[in-house]
Amino acid sequence: MISEFELIARYFTKASPNALLGVGDDCALIASGRTIAVSTDMLVEGTHFFHGDDPFLLGKKALSVNLSDMAAMGANPRWATLALSLPEADESWLEAFSGGFMMQAENYAVDLIGGDTTRGPLVICVQIMGEVDAELALRRSGAAVGDEIWVSGNLGDAALGLAHLRGEIVLDESDAAFCLKALRDPVPRVELGLGLCGISKCAIDISDGFCADLSHILECSKVSAVVEFSSLPVSKTMEKYRAAPLGERAILSGGDDYELCFTVPPEKSAQVEAIGKRFGIRLSRVGRIKEGEGLVVVDEADNAKRIRAAGYEHFR
Repeated sequence: MISEFELIARYFTKASPNALLGVGDDCALIASGRTIAVSTDMLVEGTHFFHGDDPFLLGKKALSVNLSDMAAMGANPRWATLALSLPEADESWLEAFSGGFMMQAENYAVDLIGGDTTRGPLVICVQIMGEVDAELALRRSGAAVGDEIWVSGNLGDAALGLAHLRGEIVLDESDAAFCLKALRDPVPRVELGLGLCGISKCAIDISDGFCADLSHILECSKVSAVVEFSSLPVSKTMEKYRAAPLGERAILSGGDDYELCFTVPPEKSAQVEAIGKRFGIRLSRVGRIKEGEGLVVVDEADNAKRIRAAGYEHFR
């Protein structure tokens, strides 16, 4: 049976070129002349993922969802810590999980500089730290009346994949594979977030559902918004289900997209389009910020749609 310290040394100890001191002491040491952005996300078996999910993809996603928070602030990710609660020290699971986590860390030049392990239900907790120029950071409070609302990528595929796993819908093999990849292997939009600094003042990552996350922006910025449902970007797979209640719910409120929703003044829309072309990311203009309170989603006839679910909340 592998010990706790052997587990850490074998699977989670790597060189930390961006830190003064990494894994192996009571604390890590980092130094930076810029503002530090910090975020934490937790993944719990049975809440965020299913028992038996691929540990390699789970390790990769554990870091990706934190990278998405960095992207939403326009921060450059640099360091992470990892705390694991494990039912048992399963070495094959640990090898695969650490492989996915460390691969994604290498992809984005993030150093794993510390953490903790304990016995218990399977829980993964990652803290990520990055650097940002404080005056350029993308904040939820940065939306202004007249701004355009933009969204990266596509919405709803991950939620459709989750509905398939729960038996709420039966997807064919091809559609299921596509949607489950979106659910289990999201792409954090780090390059986009960095590119938006100086163009946008406001962004959020879409983790709890488009309407819920945009509503956070509206509340923090003390503004309202009108969004055109037909403008919301979807994949060819989701297009088949767009008009159905489950498809509409997935697009508006599904969550787990890890795309960016951001606002920009209309005169900067050409710069946004140029960023999309530079990074090969689909960027869609979907609405506008207005005075007042609340979010209205309209159909092609300009009639307000009823939003059936506000988004994911853990304690509702």
